Amino acid sequence: RFIKWIAEGTPVTLFGDGEQTRDFTYIDDIARGTIAATQALGYQVINLGGGKKPVSLNYIISLIEQHLGKKAIIQYQPFHKADILETQANISKAERVLGWKPQTDVEEGLRKTVEWYLKHQNWLKDISCEEGN
Repeated sequence: RFIKWIAEGTPVTLFGDGEQTRDFTYIDDIARGTIAATQALGYQVINLGGGKKPVSLNYIISLIEQHLGKKAIIQYQPFHKADILETQANISKAERVLGWKPQTDVEEGLRKTVEWYLKHQNWLKDISCEEGN
């Protein structure tokens, strides 16, 4: 949503100061992990994620701005009391059981995602990114 909003000049609502961190994972890495998990393992819970490398939302926004060559319009709102300051995945079981770990760092993954967005924005313009949808 942030890529679409920034590209279109739509204000980005940011709760808190943007320093909360998230453990982003590139879609190709998640797809590889999901496919690896289809092997006959029985029922197990296995986390797939960035591998304890959380980055701030401010950093993500700055990368998107760089790749789009456009400044985000940010509307700051109070930090939501139900939100958390940091998320990160413990992927040790995925590494041990599936031999899986992410191969794409957040910078490369975001670059590829922005490139994909720009290539497909003709049909993406009609997709709603409103809160709650």
